[in-house]
Amino acid sequence: MSNNNVSYNEQVSLESGVDAAQENSSIPASVSGGLFSADYKKNEDLKEMLESNKDSQKLEAMKRIVGLIAKGKNASELFPAVVKNVASKNIELKKLVYVYLVRYAEEQQDLALLSISTFQRALKDPNQLIRASALRVLSSIRVPIIVPIMMLSIKEASTDLSPYVRKTAAHAIQKLYSLDPDQKEHLIEVIEKLLKDKSTLVAGSVVMAFEEVCPERIDLIHKNYRKLCNLLVDVEEWGQVVIIHMLTRYARTQFVSPWREDAVFDENSEKAFYDSEEERKVEQVKPYIMDPDHRLLLRNTKPLFQSRNTAVVMAVSQLYWHLAPKHELNIITKSLVRLLRSHREVQFIVLQNIATMSIQRKGMFEPFMKSFYVRSTDATHIKILKLEILTNLANEANISTILREFQTYVKSQDKAFAAATIQAIGRCATDISEVTDTCLNGLVLLLSNRDETVVAESVVVIKKLLQTQPSQHSDIIKHMAKLFDNITVSMARASILWLMGEYCEHVPKIAPDVLRKMAKTFTSEEDIVKLQTVNLAAKLYLTNSKQTKLLTQYILNLGKYDQNYDIRDRTRFIRQLIVPNEKSGALSKYARRILMAPKPAPVLQSAFKDRDRFQLGTLSHTLNSQAIGYLELSDWPAVAPDQSVRIVEVVEPVKETGAPVHGKSKPGKSSEKFYSDSEEEEEEEEEGSSSEDSSSSSEESESESESEENSDDSNKSSSSQSDSEKKKKTLKNKKLQQQKPDGKDRKQKNGNAVKGESRSESESASESSSSESSSESGSELDSDSDSDSGTDQKKNTRSKPVQSTLVTKQVEKKEVSLLDLDDFSPAAVPSPKSSILSPSLLSDLQGLSISPTQSALQASSPVFVPETSHELLHRMTGKGLSAQYRFTRQPCIYGNSMVSLQLTLSNSSDQALENIHISEKSSTGQNIHRFNAIERLEPQASVTVSMGVDFNDSTQAANFQLCTKEDEFSVSIQPAVGELLLPITVSEADFSKEQGKLLGMNESSATITMTPENVSSQSVNRKVVSVANLGVIPSSQENIHRFAGKTVSSGCLVLVSVALKDPDAVITINTERTVMGSMLLRQLKTALTNSDP
Repeated sequence: MSNNNVSYNEQVSLESGVDAAQENSSIPASVSGGLFSADYKKNEDLKEMLESNKDSQKLEAMKRIVGLIAKGKNASELFPAVVKNVASKNIELKKLVYVYLVRYAEEQQDLALLSISTFQRALKDPNQLIRASALRVLSSIRVPIIVPIMMLSIKEASTDLSPYVRKTAAHAIQKLYSLDPDQKEHLIEVIEKLLKDKSTLVAGSVVMAFEEVCPERIDLIHKNYRKLCNLLVDVEEWGQVVIIHMLTRYARTQFVSPWREDAVFDENSEKAFYDSEEERKVEQVKPYIMDPDHRLLLRNTKPLFQSRNTAVVMAVSQLYWHLAPKHELNIITKSLVRLLRSHREVQFIVLQNIATMSIQRKGMFEPFMKSFYVRSTDATHIKILKLEILTNLANEANISTILREFQTYVKSQDKAFAAATIQAIGRCATDISEVTDTCLNGLVLLLSNRDETVVAESVVVIKKLLQTQPSQHSDIIKHMAKLFDNITVSMARASILWLMGEYCEHVPKIAPDVLRKMAKTFTSEEDIVKLQTVNLAAKLYLTNSKQTKLLTQYILNLGKYDQNYDIRDRTRFIRQLIVPNEKSGALSKYARRILMAPKPAPVLQSAFKDRDRFQLGTLSHTLNSQAIGYLELSDWPAVAPDQSVRIVEVVEPVKETGAPVHGKSKPGKSSEKFYSDSEEEEEEEEEGSSSEDSSSSSEESESESESEENSDDSNKSSSSQSDSEKKKKTLKNKKLQQQKPDGKDRKQKNGNAVKGESRSESESASESSSSESSSESGSELDSDSDSDSGTDQKKNTRSKPVQSTLVTKQVEKKEVSLLDLDDFSPAAVPSPKSSILSPSLLSDLQGLSISPTQSALQASSPVFVPETSHELLHRMTGKGLSAQYRFTRQPCIYGNSMVSLQLTLSNSSDQALENIHISEKSSTGQNIHRFNAIERLEPQASVTVSMGVDFNDSTQAANFQLCTKEDEFSVSIQPAVGELLLPITVSEADFSKEQGKLLGMNESSATITMTPENVSSQSVNRKVVSVANLGVIPSSQENIHRFAGKTVSSGCLVLVSVALKDPDAVITINTERTVMGSMLLRQLKTALTNSDP
């Protein structure tokens, strides 16, 4: 390397010296030749060095030439001098010559052809690097004449003893195919031969050649499928990427879909104990059982999630996404989130794939929502992708957190990002109906923003939202009309004009005035604004012709002579349509129906909605259009093809499969004894954790764990025996194991014969055990894989219960590996907790301290406790057992975040019911405090018990099983939103202060018309507290009633005020829980508008 550095420095100094000489010289450039003469002399020096008799000078010249190439300079004129040295006996020199020839052979084909005989001789050189380099140069000479020579050379190289040369042959196949596609059949023969190669160095390159030449020839993969799966972990990284993509395509053609509804996996294969006979009859239809080869692929690719190469992790993720059962997809999540810490180029690709995944499976990435929060250092394209993912993940539980995040993003200095955020808010509003009004109010507030981009985007989004229910939002349309003069962005002005025209009947006084203003500025407006002005004029002419007839004619005359032909055509069309005359036909009769027809509301969809048609991680997916060379994933076959095509007929593995299971597992393990004990112990731990592995793996883990346990005894006993005694003992133990495979015999065999067997059998079964060990190591790493025999598993767990528990604990610790991310808290999985949300956006921005106000909020007793009970279990469904529940509205004694419930259980049968309890493993997401089991309930008797449920401030039902000694019944408790609150007392001043902090998106309001009997303060108070568990706040104003409470789970404030304005009333709810606020508002509107019975 030092020589190279010197030569580069000399080169630079020579060039700078020539430049300086030329500048200082008084001789004209035409005479001296300037820099060209220096270049000529410089290359002459290199030519002289290459023609020297000394190898050292030639070597130095070649180093300098390769240095020039590395700098990007043209060294093609030295080709004749370099090519003379191709037959040099100096290996170092020959390597550099070949590097040069690979670069310039295609440009100087005629000269390169003169040396073909030398390359052919070099193909038989004893040095593998020379042979490989010669083949590389030969395949770089892209001349059709030498195709037969190249074909012959590739065939010879494919049988070379060196895996490096065979790898080069695989690379040459692609070059030859691009030069002459007619050679395809001959090349397929070479590929077939190389696919059988057992070297990890060759595997990736030959699969790449297969994908390039004959990707449709799936039959070539059958016999090599299991070998490729087992070699995958040891192949170099870029080879792994190619193999994984190829195996993904292969699996989609050979295995049945694991996504079927009747799919049964071994981890879920135990039938429910209480299944009825009718259900079992239905389930007699043959369920889905995963193909062992399908499981082999998933098992052997799983360790690659921890690869340091991001392309490998991405490839394995797409394989699992397209091939794995849906309940195993969560393993993808941590791996992809880990990649977000990489460079922005990697982030871009990973986020694109996550965006596609999050549309179909929101639950996968919801626990890691924090990872997709935008950082100030992120590039704009990264910010927009994160925004897309957050919008996809939005649901009723986390929408308040996401909207709070969006409020911050809107204030960003990045205008494109702020505009994208407003579009995201619009999407959230259409997807989640509970927050539509909240989002609309927030967007209206943005209309007063100083930034034109934000205002324009808000107008466009509001226009789309108003199309869903325009009659309820005429105030917003009026507000936008007032802002019209201040808005300069053409798209926003056009959107307001469209709204005015579409809903002109809702704003009959304002729309003509807007048209009058537009008539003044028509000639200076943008084309899109002019078109909407013509539309507005036409619609107003049809609905309000008295006021707008002259204005319409004036605008149509202006448009008739406009420079833009689209506007001219539109104007002529509109005039003939709306102004009837002799020439106008029958179409003018339907002008109103044509122009004022109801338009469907636009659907705001994700930009990644249709990208799932492309395979994840491909260029086509990134570009959202099919790239050249893209191979589509086929659909799953309805019936699985023949599995036997993947069976390789090798003598030794066949013998082993015929032997008993214990005899088979031993040779594989004896060869693995070659490795260190620490590796063996790690494998043992992983085997212990894999309670759902194949039968051979489970037996193997049993024998290995027992041999580890008795390693001390084996050392003592085996050290006192001779080799012959050990062999006899081995044979004896094998017979015993076949006749009666009980724990003691296996223990004695593993203890006494492990060393002798490893010596005597490891040589005879070396080849088979090496291939098996790789598959076994892959199977041991899979803790979620299926098992074909549940009996062996049960035998294992019964024989060694203590050790299996310990091993499971060790594996749980061990799984906190490269994929576990330190900045995520698993506690945040069910729903956003109060620690995530600050009290309000205003208090966040102004830095207000909320600790003093919290001390002023005191819990109080409930004002009203409903006596009505809800049915939990009907006596017919419960076989005599009936259950009813009611909300006590008291603080729960079992936990501060739980809602207190009273349960009444009755026995209406003629027999006593025993052991009535709630199943421990049956609750879904909520934390449930179960009542103590009722040992016996006599006929016609009833008992009342209490329980607590943490609903996480959500109206999602709590599902659980109510069990007796003989039966279990699925029941659910559906809470009303008002029951998720606790009443509090607060002064009127503090109420107003807290209400001032919860404005904007945290405020929901509605105006209702009340019946006369509901106007009294007593009636209002009674109806509000009957709907929600709120405390009544004393008010100094007779026409305003205030109520306050907090959510049970997170303690968020809920403030309700009812302002009476005869005959109307305005209900206002302020809370951070915007979804709960919207639902509570609907219930209060219903309660206050209905008259008492």
